[in-house]
Amino acid sequence: MASLKINKSTIKTIIFDFDGTLAKLNIDFHQMRKSIRKLILSSDIPANKLHSDLILEMINEAAAILNQSCAEKAKMFTREADAIIEKIEIEAANNGELFGQTRELFETLKSREISFGIISRNCAKAVKTVFPDILSYCPVIVCRDDVKNVKPHPQHLNTALNKLGGSPRNTIMIGDHPLDIKTGRNAGTWTCGVLTGHCQKIDFIGAGADLILSQAADIIPFLK
Repeated sequence: MASLKINKSTIKTIIFDFDGTLAKLNIDFHQMRKSIRKLILSSDIPANKLHSDLILEMINEAAAILNQSCAEKAKMFTREADAIIEKIEIEAANNGELFGQTRELFETLKSREISFGIISRNCAKAVKTVFPDILSYCPVIVCRDDVKNVKPHPQHLNTALNKLGGSPRNTIMIGDHPLDIKTGRNAGTWTCGVLTGHCQKIDFIGAGADLILSQAADIIPFLK
């Protein structure tokens, strides 16, 4: 499903999500959320004080509340929360793998002189565990370690674009979750949902995706 507004010839840059888009990495988000909520409750923060259900945002909100009374307690909480999620991410990465066409996709984009990068809410260590030679294929990888505000905040995508010298109006954001579509829309790029994660076509239609593909590698024939 493609938007009639997309002029294929104007796409000069592609930004990819990582997990579920370029690699199979089954992070146990249920366990991660459960562990973080337990940590938050043990820090005497009522659940109704938090506004987001996204894990990283929950951590930031809880840390901000703790910081109002004790900066050191907030720092300790953040360190412990980061350790919890990184442990789960690394465990998933050790059992993860790239999708078969990922390296070929990158080589093809290079040959077409289309710039590209990766943004991920995952930690850099986990991404490199799954894709050890990633820097040989992809010039720009912006993980959560690299930015203050992760996607869907536009800073995450804009940071990658700034490194690539790209413009939002000539960029398409590709991901396996409606969050990726929201990120692209927030940054002013075109958006594409891929069905290699846990989301269905209807989810991307509801999110307002400009394009829906079976897999990330299918962007190549679309751009022909």
